[in-house]
Amino acid sequence: MQQKFPILMAAATLALYACGNNVTDVNSSKTDSISSDSVSVPVETKAPNSTYKPAFAGQTRIPSVKTTTAYQSKVLTSGLKSPWGIASLPDGKLLVTEKGGTMKIVTTSGTVSAALSGIPVVDSKGQGGLLGVTIDPAFDQNRMVYWAFSEPVSGGNHTSLAKGKLSADEKSIENATVIYRATPAYNGDKHYGGRVIFDNNGNLLLSTGERSDMVTRPQAQDPKSGLGKVIRLTTEGKPASGNPTIDAARPEIYSYGHRNVQGLAIHPTTGDIWEGEFGPRGGDEINLVQPGKNYGWPTITYGIEYSGETIGAGITQKDGLEQPVYYWDPVISPSGMTFYKGTSIPEWENNLFVGALSGMHIARLVIENNKVTGEERLLAGENQRFRAVIQGKDGALYAITDQGKLYWIGKK
Repeated sequence: MQQKFPILMAAATLALYACGNNVTDVNSSKTDSISSDSVSVPVETKAPNSTYKPAFAGQTRIPSVKTTTAYQSKVLTSGLKSPWGIASLPDGKLLVTEKGGTMKIVTTSGTVSAALSGIPVVDSKGQGGLLGVTIDPAFDQNRMVYWAFSEPVSGGNHTSLAKGKLSADEKSIENATVIYRATPAYNGDKHYGGRVIFDNNGNLLLSTGERSDMVTRPQAQDPKSGLGKVIRLTTEGKPASGNPTIDAARPEIYSYGHRNVQGLAIHPTTGDIWEGEFGPRGGDEINLVQPGKNYGWPTITYGIEYSGETIGAGITQKDGLEQPVYYWDPVISPSGMTFYKGTSIPEWENNLFVGALSGMHIARLVIENNKVTGEERLLAGENQRFRAVIQGKDGALYAITDQGKLYWIGKK
């Protein structure tokens, strides 16, 4: 349900216009600027799909904010093929996975390498393929890379995690090894999850989906299944020390009850784990992930079936099940996300930036005391499906899109 908020000042239109060389000046006019801590109407103006009410004020359709620091975006390259994952190398270059099964290196000037050799075969049907990627915190010493992918196996496929060494000449991945498989296998082509990052203790976090179909959906609630989970592992693929104890659960499970998690990020100040996951029709979620907690899918949700029917009992709250910090209805399809750290654009400090696929923008969420207090939609005029966004070594944001573009977003 859309809440009504008083308009404290006229909402400014975010003007996007090309300045040549694929550079977009997104907020150059001072007359259009409003303070980033000033509120107006929510950025979402479309009617929700359901009549569900939020559990608390500010859980959805928070008032909008606008960046006042002058910044711009530019397209570094349009030559990628369905990029999915992105990681920043120590020298500033970017390691990018492409859904079809290739991994490439892109310079900050936009030069794209040939595909690296040594990558295991992927099942790229539907939503499958080569997915999230990250590098070892000690990459300078060991050059290790970790990536998620949909691995074809007997009985179908599953979300797998592999690692390998980037060769000194940056042309291949050496000794690629699968270190974890989110079983059971399933013969489907949706909801792999597939984001992978490191936490602040040097452990790997891997997200998995519940594979979408009615027959697999209940496995999100099953602690004996690897589907619909956030998994926490050592770099050898073993359950990490300090994982929660969940009755009858696999020891690698950190949290459960997830639908299709494509966003994972570590808060730069608190070290907390945050995730973003897809809802069905409505009910996209941002969650603060706590060990051993159940995030409710499919028992509770703020979404409905694509057919318009209710999901399960049609409830949004239940004792013992966690509420999302924030949700969207209608959906924006939140994919890769990152927290901003740095002083280049001070008002972005500790804000969460989320790539939106169907929403075709980058969502900026202002978070204070674990609650969303403002939302902004960046690059909404680009008409791109933003698959992932990270912060580079230069402090700027880098975003990839399904259409093959790599964006640089930074201070003007």
